[in-house]
Amino acid sequence: MSVIRTDSNRFRGPGLAVAALFVFAAPVWGQSASIGADVVSRYVWRGVDFGESMAVQPALTFAAGGLEFGAWGSYSISASGASANENDLWATYTVTASSGLSVAVGITDYYFPSPDADAGFGDGEAHTVEMSLGFTGPETFPISLFGGLLTESSVLYAEVGVPFEVSGVGVGLHMGFVGGESDFYGTEEAALVNVGITASKDLAITETFAVPVSVAYILNPDQERAHLVFGFSLAP
Repeated sequence: MSVIRTDSNRFRGPGLAVAALFVFAAPVWGQSASIGADVVSRYVWRGVDFGESMAVQPALTFAAGGLEFGAWGSYSISASGASANENDLWATYTVTASSGLSVAVGITDYYFPSPDADAGFGDGEAHTVEMSLGFTGPETFPISLFGGLLTESSVLYAEVGVPFEVSGVGVGLHMGFVGGESDFYGTEEAALVNVGITASKDLAITETFAVPVSVAYILNPDQERAHLVFGFSLAP
């Protein structure tokens, strides 16, 4: 694992709230539900390679109006990458204006259930909580802006993205920046950590079934590492 979460002062509040929302609200508010999984050649998150291995990433999502909440995980197929296994609970609320501009407020409890990790939600050294705010522009100006603040260290991650299409292939450019020193991102000071381009397209298997596939080139200037990642998604 490229970066290990070693901070001893873990946040102990919102993670419990996310867990409670997921457990108790799902049967009441679950107007829609979805399941799926991604298979990726590397799990690269915000420019950082976790596990140095292929990974399977299952997801479970419930939605009702502008509220979405669920669970997302990443599990290395290699035993040597087990320290990077991840099992997150998250919730977001999105408001969309008539112009198409949307604003999303979110919370995520990042949980890393390595073989020697502690249990519980939002508690202990295996957990890190993030508050986030995102903006997505309308079709006429489809830029996206995201900011995530780690509550344990008040380190801000900010990212800008721009999508477009080339010959029927969806393409996205992104650039991410960390605001200061962080064990979470492996930075010693403010740094550019995540610059890349992603291309995605549905691969037709039969006349009625297609698999979304993607290839991403990701550069982390701070770590002086580059990644070329292939992935595909499976969903009912």
